[in-house]
Formats: sequence, structure tokens, C-alpha cells
Amino acid sequence: MSTGNNGPEDTGGKPPRSSGGPSPFTEEEIAAVTGPGDEDELEDSEVATIEADEVPDLQSSFEKLVVKSRNLSPERIRTVVESVLFVAEKPLDLDQLFEATGIDREKIQEALNLISGVHRDGISGIVLYEVSGGWQFRTDPHSGEYVRRYLRVKPQRLTRAAVETLAIIAYRQPVTRPEIEDIRGVDCGAVIKALLDRKLIKILGKKEEVGRPMLYGTTREFLEFFALKDLSALPTLREFHELTQEHQEIVEKERPSAPVAAGTVEMLADPDFQKRMDKSVAASEAALEELEQAMDAADKTQKAASSVLNPTPPPPPEAPPEAPPEGEKGPEPA
Repeated sequence: MSTGNNGPEDTGGKPPRSSGGPSPFTEEEIAAVTGPGDEDELEDSEVATIEADEVPDLQSSFEKLVVKSRNLSPERIRTVVESVLFVAEKPLDLDQLFEATGIDREKIQEALNLISGVHRDGISGIVLYEVSGGWQFRTDPHSGEYVRRYLRVKPQRLTRAAVETLAIIAYRQPVTRPEIEDIRGVDCGAVIKALLDRKLIKILGKKEEVGRPMLYGTTREFLEFFALKDLSALPTLREFHELTQEHQEIVEKERPSAPVAAGTVEMLADPDFQKRMDKSVAASEAALEELEQAMDAADKTQKAASSVLNPTPPPPPEAPPEAPPEGEKGPEPA
């Protein structure tokens, strides 16, 4: 059997692979293929330009878009709206979708309903949420762990102090810092600053009272962070009590042994909380007044009983005046 190289290597029609040695082609062979080239060839060529004789009219182009959108089928409208929502960085409302597509708002709403039926929680990996007054595509919460691992980002978390402070602001806004600290019982300056830095709360103005303290309220970022449509979507006290047993166990497990303000969220979520507080104050004042009246009546009764049991002795009778000794005259009558 021969093991020597008897001819050129069969490369299957592919160019021979370079092994790091000299090129198999000489400079003359390369020059014969490429040609000498003209140095002024590129200099003489004209630069390609795009002439724009007229600036497009945005108003007329939008009107054309509106006319075109009238002939779109419901399925095509759904795909258009879905595409716009997919590339949007922020939640889009009906007006923004109309300005982007020119499609009638009623048809956009119908398309949103169709998209919500397809991209819903637990069914699709991308879920359509109504957030902060608009619509936005978000990843399925059950897939969040895998998405964070791919993006290499840490989940955004809030401390218990931040959650308590944020809950007070959300349910009682506009609210001042002294009012927040009165409910929590601790200083909240650092927590409020952290929430301002994260744009979860904002300064709404100043309260018309002594010192003019600042008023705080939530932001659009707060609604986006918690995937809320608006403030009315905040959980109520009834919803808190209707938590499943599993969630109740989680809440009890995460609750600290000595909470600073136990039940703060529950009390604030109850719309009748202030009414009950007013009734409680009125009842306390009435009970205090009754107690004072009872104490006065008891004092009078004690004095009456003491006067019966220990009567005051009558004063001793006055002694008759002594007769003057003999030889002396008594006082002359007036």
C-alpha cells in the first residue's frame, strides 16, 4: 500500500486550506486577475445623493393612513396593534395607538380585547396588561426567573419600611411626612428620599398650614411597578381577608415578631376607618363626661351620708352676763 502523495490533494472543489505557509499563487497571477486598477476611478465617480424636493406633510400622510386603515380587516387590525405594542417602551393608551395607526378607537379597543384573550396570564409567555391607564406587553410572571437569568438582572425589591411608607402614601395621598411618621411611629426621612429617587412617589405641593410641609403622592412609575391600572386597583381590606390559606401563611411567616405598625395597610384600606375613629372619639368623650358626672354625684352622696352619720353638734348656749360687784355700776343702757 502506498502512503506517499502522488498528486494534488482532493478538496472537493473547495480552495485549498492555508496551513500558514506561503501563498500558492504568485503576485503575477494575482495581478493578472485583479488588473492594475485605476487610481482615479473612485475619485471620478459621482457621489450618490438622495434628492428630497418636497418635505412630506405629516398631516396629509396621517390622513392617508386613516383612509387606508378603514379597509383593514379585524384580524389585520389586531396584528397592527399587536406590533405597535410590542415595540413600545411605555404603556400606550387609545389616543396614542390612534395617532400611531390611524385606526378608529373602537376598532382598537376590539383588537385589544382579542389580544388580551390570546396573551393572558398562564397561557402565553407574553401577557398584555392594562397598566397606568394604557396597555403594555409584559413577560409572564411565572417565567420571570428564567428571563432574569437570561438578562442577568436582579429582581427589584423593596424593604419592609419602604413598603409600609409607600402603602401609607398610596392610600392616604396627598399626605405629609409628619402624618406618615405619626402612623408608622418612626422617622421616615431616609425611606421617603429612597422612594423619591426610584420615582415611585413625587412631591405634589405644600400643605396650607404652619410650616407648609410637603405633600407626597404616587407616580405613573408606581402603577407600572406594581402593574396597576390606576389607584382604584389597589387591594381592599375585603380582598386581604379573602386571601387563600397559602398566601395567609406566607404573610404570617414574613410578618416580624414585633411589628412597628401592625395592621397599618388593613386599617388604611378600609374606607370606614375614619368614620369609626370619629365615633370612637365621640364615644370616649361621652364616657368621660358621664364619669365626671358620676364622680360628682358620688361626692354629693358621700357628703350627705357623712352629715347623717356624723351630725354636727349644736353650738353651746351663750352664758348670761355676770353681775357687776357691789359698788360698781353696770354699763349704762344706750
